[in-house]
Order: sequence, then C-alpha cells, then structure tokens
Amino acid sequence: MLIGLAIIVGFIVLVFSSDLFVKGAAAIAQNFGVSPTLVGLTIVSIGTSSPEILVSLSAAITGAGELAIGNAVGSNIANIGLVLGATLCLCSIKVARVYLQLEIPILLSITALAAVLIIDFELSSTDSILMLAALFLAMYIIVKKRLAYVAIKPNSHNNNIEELSRLKASIFFLIGLVLLIVSSRLLVWGATEAAMLLGVSELVIGLTIVAVGTSLPELAASIASALKNHPDLAFGNVIGSNIFNLLAVMPIPGLIQSLSLNKDFLYRDFFTMSLLTLILSGFVYASSIKLNANCSVVLGRKIGSIFVGAYVLYYYYLYISI
Repeated sequence: MLIGLAIIVGFIVLVFSSDLFVKGAAAIAQNFGVSPTLVGLTIVSIGTSSPEILVSLSAAITGAGELAIGNAVGSNIANIGLVLGATLCLCSIKVARVYLQLEIPILLSITALAAVLIIDFELSSTDSILMLAALFLAMYIIVKKRLAYVAIKPNSHNNNIEELSRLKASIFFLIGLVLLIVSSRLLVWGATEAAMLLGVSELVIGLTIVAVGTSLPELAASIASALKNHPDLAFGNVIGSNIFNLLAVMPIPGLIQSLSLNKDFLYRDFFTMSLLTLILSGFVYASSIKLNANCSVVLGRKIGSIFVGAYVLYYYYLYISI
C-alpha cells in the first residue's frame, strides 16, 4: 500500500513540479532578455525532460542504474508507441519539412551513436561523456538552424511562454526544483521496492511503470494539443524528448559508475526503440517523396494504429520474457 502510494504521489508531484520548474526557468531567461525562440529551443526543451533526468539521477545515486537506463529507453518507446501513436489515432499530424532536414537526421545519428557505444554491453564514464558532448553539439546545431529558420519564417516557432515577474519566476523555479528532487527520490524508492516485491528486475520497472509515468506530461500535452487543433506540436515534443532522453538521461548512470548491460536490454529494448525510430523516420520520408518542397508531410490514423499496436506487442513480449 505504502509503495503504491509513494509511486502515485511521486508521479503527481513530479508532473506538477516539472511544469512549475519550466515556467519559472523560461520566465527568468526571458526577463534577462533572452529571446523567446531561444528560450523555447533550450530551457523549455530541457525542462520538459526534467522528470526523466531527475528520476535517472536519483536512481543512479542510490545504486539503481538499471532503473535509470530503463527509464530513458522505455520513455523513448512510450513516446513513439503511446504518445505519438495515441495522438495520431485522434487526428492527423502535419510535419514541417524542417524536421526532415534537422531533428530526424539528428535523432537517427544519436541512436546509432548510442548503439555503437553500448555494443560492448557496458555504459562507461567515457561513453557517458561522449553522449553528453553529442548533446551539446546537437543543441548547437538545432538552435543555430532553428534561429535561422525563424528569421526566414517568423511565425514558424510557437512560443507560449508565460510572462512572470522576476520574484514570481524565481519562486516558481525554486519550488519546482525542490519538488522535482523530492518527488523523483520518492518515485525511485517506490519503484525499487516494487521491483523487489514483485520479483522483477529494476530494468523492467524502469522500462514500464517509471517510463510510462515520466512520459505522462508528453502524453497529456500531445492529446491537449490535438484537441486544440495543434497536433503538430506533439511531433516536435516526441522528437525533442527522445533526443534528450538518449543524450541527457541515458548517460547519467555511467557518470556515477560504469554499468553492465544485459543482453535483453540491448537485443530487446534498445532494438525496439531503434526500430520504432527507424519506422517513424521511414514513414515521414516516404510521405515526403510524394509531395512538393513547400508541402508539409502528413501522418495519419493508420500510422498511429501501427505505433500503438507495436507498443502493445512490445509490452506482451516484455511480459513473456521476464
């Protein structure tokens, strides 16, 4: 009972505190003269991945490295299979062509990089440092290209950053940060205790309960965007979150201490994540071939059904393999 309560409360507070933290950090930057576009591309993007980052950091510090790496890969699987799949089942999504030239190639590249680094079944400190270096490089490329794109098309980047006074922004930021730390520790404690109670590995708990829980903000935001006739935001949220999960969340355990990875993680979980990423990219590029250079790519309900179906099959395979 106590374990279940800890997990539920941890998730609720994590989602609430993440929203406070992002609002406060974005408003502080904007109050100091940082452009809204730059704030949206950096602080807001990083902030929306703060649940995964804090949970993985708490898990790594407490010796639950498998839970942390399971959270990163499991969240990416949930983002494509559940979040994007469910959103596409509600309505079609128009994907701007800039994604084909920027974020999707970067996501494919870093997925390949991560695969090469962990092919030896170990996440070392060197691997983690290389991933973090790749994060800074990816952020530099994305920010530079996106700012140039916005200069050409000023209305192409949607920035709904709430204006707050410096005092209120600082309070939001500090309260959000403290609650993020506390709730992530509570969630990790509940998750590790649940793993022991159920007799399953911390990796499986990270891939399932924790991954789905930390993906709830993306799911809620994507469905809300679809209902408000802005489903295109869901695609950007998923791609951005998956980039940060691979390069900012996944390396965390390796920075604390080298982590041995079992074959199931590489051949089952990382392979599933990579396959879903390839399928998503394939659908986007295949759809773009039929259109002229000025048209957006459209992903429809059939593709959404495929992703949701793949997500269900993955969970079934996970269930029979534990």
